[in-house]
This record gives sequence, structure tokens and C-alpha cells, in this order.
Amino acid sequence: MTVGVLIITHGNIGESLLDTAIKTLGFCPLQTETLSAPQHVDVEEIDALAETMCMRLDEGKGVLVLTDMYGSTPSNIANRLVKTPQVSVISGINLPMLMRVMNYPKLSLPELINKALTGGHDGILLCGEDKDECTAY
Repeated sequence: MTVGVLIITHGNIGESLLDTAIKTLGFCPLQTETLSAPQHVDVEEIDALAETMCMRLDEGKGVLVLTDMYGSTPSNIANRLVKTPQVSVISGINLPMLMRVMNYPKLSLPELINKALTGGHDGILLCGEDKDECTAY
């Protein structure tokens, strides 16, 4: 049993990130699904779909929901899932965050949340002309 991962984003951002992670790793170590959230959508319909996806992904260890931009439609859908037991939401998904999550499939939900946050944060660097000159923020 592992934590499930639901990625809710604008357009195909989530699918592209997941596809890249899977191609990099060679497989998908966690039960993962993506949901593309159009701007103009029936709120009750998409909320019901997101809830169904969470239930399908939860094997007893919980679900980590990753979304792109806080305050946007995908983020609002994700944040309405927080009322569901064992569901946590992180906004600001990026590839380093997703790769970190995928590299630690045996962690508990709280431990995976920490890995996601540090992976997303640590993956942002300001790089100079010298390839060895990058600064973390």
C-alpha cells in the first residue's frame, strides 16, 4: 500500500509532468492520476469527479493532491478535497517536486508532504553563466 497522488492542473500541465517523470524513472512507483480543470466547468460535476478519483487512489495510506497555481480553478477544486479524510493538498507543482514524490513511494503521507515541499523548493535555482554557479533560494 502506498499514498495515492492526484495531480489537478490547467490544461495538460499535469499529464506532461507525470509523463516526464514516468519516462525519467522508467515506471510510475505510485498510484497516480491527473485531472485537467477547464476554467469554465460545472463545479459540482468536477468536484464529484475529483472526489471519485481520490477514493480510487486511496489504498488506505491517503492521497497527496498536487495542483499548479494557488487560487486558480484547479487549486480551488483541490482545496475542496481537504475535507476528505487523509487528503492533503500542495499548490505550486513543478517537476522537481513530482520527481521527489515519485522517488519515495514507501513514505507515509506526512513524510511525502515534506519531500514534496522540499523537492519543489530546492528545485528552484538561479543559475549564472558559469554552469557550476547556481544559487538556491
